Amino acid sequence: MRKLAILTFQTLDGVMQGPSSPDEDRSDGFEAGGWANPWWGPVMEDVRKVAMADPYDLLLGRKTYELFAAHWSSDSTGSPEGRRMNDATKYVVTRGKPSHSWDNTVVLSGEAVESVRDLKSGDGPLLQVHGSRDLIQTLHKEGLIDEYRLWTFPIVLGEGKRLFSDDAAPTAMDVASQAALDCGVVRSVLDPA
Repeated sequence: MRKLAILTFQTLDGVMQGPSSPDEDRSDGFEAGGWANPWWGPVMEDVRKVAMADPYDLLLGRKTYELFAAHWSSDSTGSPEGRRMNDATKYVVTRGKPSHSWDNTVVLSGEAVESVRDLKSGDGPLLQVHGSRDLIQTLHKEGLIDEYRLWTFPIVLGEGKRLFSDDAAPTAMDVASQAALDCGVVRSVLDPA
């Protein structure tokens, strides 16, 4: 049986929309994209050590898949994280067809929840969900997330898509680990209680 972990960057008020660039996600008039940039270097170094060192496969919504494919499939740096992203199997949850083609991609057909349950029941490395807020909402509601890996940044935006919506399923969490990075970002690894 495979485990499923989410990896999310969020503000103090829970916003996870558009952390890396101004144009990443402007939906709903969001103008604060790129809010994580002042802390990006130290946080990505921590992510490399904590979340990307061991083998994993990716489970992504279509929008995140297309964003990642545009960046990582053409990664010419030969960086370890680039190699891992390119070598990982990318499972895409979508009702349509992604506009990018990226090696080792599997488009999940049928009902998303059942597809993810089937993936989890098989063998393979950890499944990681990066970004993909709508997918995370569905997986949380269905109790399919085994680990929440959250990097909380010392900033309040007051607007934007939040990790947990107002109708999120109530869930108690156990803190598996927590660390404050020197830059002020807090990494929390939480397991559903």
